[in-house]
Amino acid sequence: MKKIYILPNLITTANLVFGFLAMVAAYQSDFTRACWYIIIAAICDSLDGRIARFAKAESSFGVQYDSLSDLTSFGIAPALILFTYSLHSFSRIGVGVSAFYVVCAALRLARFNVEAEKKNDPKQAETLRKSRKGYFQGLPSPASAGLVVTAILMQHQFYLFPEAVMGYFTLVLGALVACLMITGIPFPSFKEVNWRAKGKAWILLIPLVIILFLIQAPEATLFLIGYSYLILSMFWACYLFFFRDKKQEQGASSPAFTGGHE
Repeated sequence: MKKIYILPNLITTANLVFGFLAMVAAYQSDFTRACWYIIIAAICDSLDGRIARFAKAESSFGVQYDSLSDLTSFGIAPALILFTYSLHSFSRIGVGVSAFYVVCAALRLARFNVEAEKKNDPKQAETLRKSRKGYFQGLPSPASAGLVVTAILMQHQFYLFPEAVMGYFTLVLGALVACLMITGIPFPSFKEVNWRAKGKAWILLIPLVIILFLIQAPEATLFLIGYSYLILSMFWACYLFFFRDKKQEQGASSPAFTGGHE
């Protein structure tokens, strides 16, 4: 077997294990613990790629292993949590929505793997970098899982809806985020952020405030962060579709001024 990079793949393994533990907890009807396992898996998923890039330890094996782990933790596990939590009460419809969620997560990850292979071709990589700079194509599977589990955590902590209403909410939510995973809607990735750039000192207050809110009310804070990301991304996509793209088309169709004389 070909040698692999240890540290990033260890973190990917942790992602996979926490996804499995989430399924075990959901089977035992311990939904709070299952949801937190998914959140921990998402943290691991956010770290393994960054560590691999920082250590220059990226590999095809790591990409494939990460995708399989993501399918488990952010595809199968959230679908199982949804089904055991409330969708089982909808009989075949609940089974269908849960299965649809898994399929959409698999399709999204397969599309990601194809794009990763294109990066090996310099011409295709440059085209892909320019067309996708700064955002994901479709809702990332960890974000999709996060929207599901933070809603369940909020329900357990604050009892926002009656159980019957929560069942219909999770039914619609599961179908919606599954569809968003396979769309071409742009969602910010924050990978292009230059963390070494200089800025105002007050910017340091933002992570401090978030940490304080996480300590005081972690469920509510994660819920607000996740759904704010979703709503703002949808507004941004509408802006790109209705305004920015129209302006670019008008600029491309208008004759260029050359500065010469007839």
